[in-house]
Amino acid sequence: MKQPTRILGVDYGTKRVGLAITDADRRMALPLTLHERGNLEHEAQFFRALVETEDIALILVGLPVHMSGDEGQKAAEARAYGKWLGETTNRPVAFWDERLTTSQAEQLLWDAGLTHKQRKERRDKVAAQILLQSYLEAGCPEIPDVRPLADN
Repeated sequence: MKQPTRILGVDYGTKRVGLAITDADRRMALPLTLHERGNLEHEAQFFRALVETEDIALILVGLPVHMSGDEGQKAAEARAYGKWLGETTNRPVAFWDERLTTSQAEQLLWDAGLTHKQRKERRDKVAAQILLQSYLEAGCPEIPDVRPLADN
């Protein structure tokens, strides 16, 4: 049995979860799918199968912090979801600053000339891709550091 190597990027949402994945060498992030939230047992089955079939070693959950760097209600929800994902899949979970990823994704899709419906179908998984790529470019820190933009 080969050792899992890939990272799964998660753009948490209360209705939909955007997912992206790295290549095995962790050089590139690619959009994967948009997962509709629902029954927790159904979600658990989905994520357990996903981590096995895609050789996932780490789950990276986007942390929606305020521009000041402070965490609010959505960040607490993302942390709780990440904790649940870790317990459900038996994979380590890290959190990474996702500020502006959704607006960046929207702009990329707008620039590509996609319709509103096409952008909506792709936005969350492209946001997950942007999140994951920024983590890769930061060198995949073991303890992700979320700081205000001015400190970067």
